[in-house]
Amino acid sequence: MKDQAEKLRQSMLENDANIGRSIAVISGKGGVGKSNFTTNFATLLAKSGKKVVILDMDIGMGNVHILVGKSAKYSLKDYLDGNLALEDVMFSTSDGVNYISGGSGMSSLMDWSPVVFSRLITGLETLQKEYDFVLFDMGAGIVEWSLDLLTSLDELIVISTAEPTSIMDAYSMMKFIHLKDDSKTFYILCNRAFNTEEGQDTTKRLKTVMERFLEKEVVVLGSLPEDPVVRQAVRQQSLFTTLYPDAPITQTMHKIVKQFLNHQMEIEEVHAAEKSNKFLSKLKSIFSKGRE
Repeated sequence: MKDQAEKLRQSMLENDANIGRSIAVISGKGGVGKSNFTTNFATLLAKSGKKVVILDMDIGMGNVHILVGKSAKYSLKDYLDGNLALEDVMFSTSDGVNYISGGSGMSSLMDWSPVVFSRLITGLETLQKEYDFVLFDMGAGIVEWSLDLLTSLDELIVISTAEPTSIMDAYSMMKFIHLKDDSKTFYILCNRAFNTEEGQDTTKRLKTVMERFLEKEVVVLGSLPEDPVVRQAVRQQSLFTTLYPDAPITQTMHKIVKQFLNHQMEIEEVHAAEKSNKFLSKLKSIFSKGRE
């Protein structure tokens, strides 16, 4: 699987100008609200004019399709098993977000063989040519196949709550990935914060330990408050950003999406400068050889 992951990384480097960004939403432990964040985040990205697709990677226990109030006759497993084409397992929400379900029911669990992982990589290469953002809603924790995948993707959004155990697990997750690939961009977010101060304290603690012990800069997206409308939206199998557009948590999510997109613009500017420098270096090299 490491060979396929390396192939993907190389492909991304060679075709950087023509592909979308691949982003995983992760946490060190379950129950922090990853799927809820991912679906609402994707929806606001789509409303800002971006083409977005979600891959529910919690295979066998996925709930993305439930949160958006849709059914999913087929799941990612059907594609990975080779039974269906990628487009046959893709569905769309009323808000313009496409998604591939992880399926529900323990019978959907699968063995991540090199062949299966290779098929996932092939699918990702296809999606990156069609979408601005490919969001991976990952299961909690980390195993060998998910580490190979995470080190292949562009960026990681790490979600924590204010609980000390959640903060420690989030840091451990980032440390583990960072030691495998120190070039990764980490965004950090506190979810279900009791108040603004608690959210700021959580992200500050994560940012500080990353800088102090790993010398790694991270991007703080902010924090989302504990809000009863989230549970109400889940019960109605709808998204809080759609059902409650004026709620404080929805307004905060808009700010988080705006900050994320602003950082994406900064990344694009850096990449453009790097490509320009490479072009100039190559041009100078050719010119110098011509004068020898």
